[in-house]
Amino acid sequence: MAEIVQQRIENRIPELEQLERVGLFSKKEVKSMLKRATALEYKLHRLIITKVDFIAYIQYEINVLELIKKRRSRIGYQFKREEIEYSIISRINSIFRRATTKWKDDVQLWLSHIAFCKKWNTKVQLSKVFSSMLAIHPEKPALWIMAAKSELEDRNLSESARQLFLRALRFHPESKKVYQEYFRMELLHAEKLRKQQKELEQAEMDVYEFSPEIMSGKLAELVYRDATGKIQGELYSIALYFLQSKYTDDSLTWDFMAKRELEATVGEELQTAKGRASDIARREERCCQVYEEGLKSLNTEAMWACYVSFCLERFKRKTNVQELKEKVMLQRAHDSSLLKEDFYKNWVLLSSGDSEQTAAVAMAATQRYRQSVDVWCLALQTMVHLGSGATGKLFQDALKHVNPKLSLPLWQLQVEWSMTSQSPEETEALFQRGLLSVVPAVSMEIKEKYLDWSYRAGGYKKARKTFTSLHESRPFSKAFFTRMIQMEKNQLRWSLRTVYGFFPPDLWLEYIREELGPSGQPENCGMIHWRAMKMLEGESVERFLAQYTLLQTGHI
Repeated sequence: MAEIVQQRIENRIPELEQLERVGLFSKKEVKSMLKRATALEYKLHRLIITKVDFIAYIQYEINVLELIKKRRSRIGYQFKREEIEYSIISRINSIFRRATTKWKDDVQLWLSHIAFCKKWNTKVQLSKVFSSMLAIHPEKPALWIMAAKSELEDRNLSESARQLFLRALRFHPESKKVYQEYFRMELLHAEKLRKQQKELEQAEMDVYEFSPEIMSGKLAELVYRDATGKIQGELYSIALYFLQSKYTDDSLTWDFMAKRELEATVGEELQTAKGRASDIARREERCCQVYEEGLKSLNTEAMWACYVSFCLERFKRKTNVQELKEKVMLQRAHDSSLLKEDFYKNWVLLSSGDSEQTAAVAMAATQRYRQSVDVWCLALQTMVHLGSGATGKLFQDALKHVNPKLSLPLWQLQVEWSMTSQSPEETEALFQRGLLSVVPAVSMEIKEKYLDWSYRAGGYKKARKTFTSLHESRPFSKAFFTRMIQMEKNQLRWSLRTVYGFFPPDLWLEYIREELGPSGQPENCGMIHWRAMKMLEGESVERFLAQYTLLQTGHI
């Protein structure tokens, strides 16, 4: 016994020397500590050991730790923690292990060890203590819940917490408390992941791909389904209370609570068609009341989106049509500047019977979302359909507000409208403006449509004139040349030799094929080859030579 005590006392010497050297304790205090520790160690090696002796030893060591902490703060010395505090903490954990090994059934002793680990932030040791305790006391659900919460909250290990809950359910498959806390943990974890992803996106950092199933609460849903099969009617009220108390600032909570009102079962007295219709009307009214209550505390775009979506869905079902049509909160949401972009199309469709109302809704959408291409397209299509005289000015306003790089749909819509509603001179002026666009996609599209319109409006000669004026203008478009070639073919006199300028390699090859054909002039192939080699650049030259060689050898 004496040898063991002496060995443990000698193990203290390095930390005691450090305490004296750095000035945290005096030489006299170190000797007193050594004497006190020796007495406490001998008590733990007597034939009859009591729990009080272990607790007294642990309390003495904790008091020493607290005193060191205060003296460090007083003199401002923060070094040598590994040689001093870590050594003492390790020794206290060792004493706790010896005590819990001897008195395994004392849950309070285990909890004291856990409290010490949490206070002094020994997370790895904390997990080991929980594992040892649960191996001895698996019959106590509260301990499983405590361990899982510690893994999630103290160590931020959601997977470890989930595994602990699953193990707890093996021992307690019908425990309401375990299911409740497991369900709560999955909801909190999903909310935490959503917040983390939002913060990363706002910071414009590389976003780690979190599991969409976990973020959407699918695991919580699985827990709920499993619990409802084993705990009749208990978890539903727990989940609802949890949502109402913790997530009233989430629009999905209000949406869920409102739609619950539609799930009430119909009594025997309501089995007639009239009774069912009356019951549905009452339930829909209660749903609207819940949404209205939600808007009082959460007046956001997401909340309005849930409310409007519900009203539109019920309107499509043709249940209580007139009242629900009045309850479509599109105008109210718009007045609050909280109506989502997608709902303006529904609003236009609902107002289709009133031309003035439809036009007003379309213009209101453009005022709310001035930079949205989809909104401007919706408004322009509506005004074109109504035959409004202000359509031309509206097109100009749209092009001013929309990003030029995204304006191609607006140009396409304006060209189609101009070709059917304006004079040829106005349409040609529009094409000329479009050709000046700095966006390559717009300029190329306008060139192609200009050529098609010229062919339809003025025939082959006008199309030929348009092609001649544009074929050397950048950016080049393969479709522009192929359309002109098709027009030439339609004239039954293939004259590709008059179509000069930029050709991709495959078009030059097609040109040579036509000259080698029955109606061509083979002697021109050499000149075409020379022009192609002169006009093409880079990889296009190599591709053309390879295809030309295959053509000469008869392989293509």
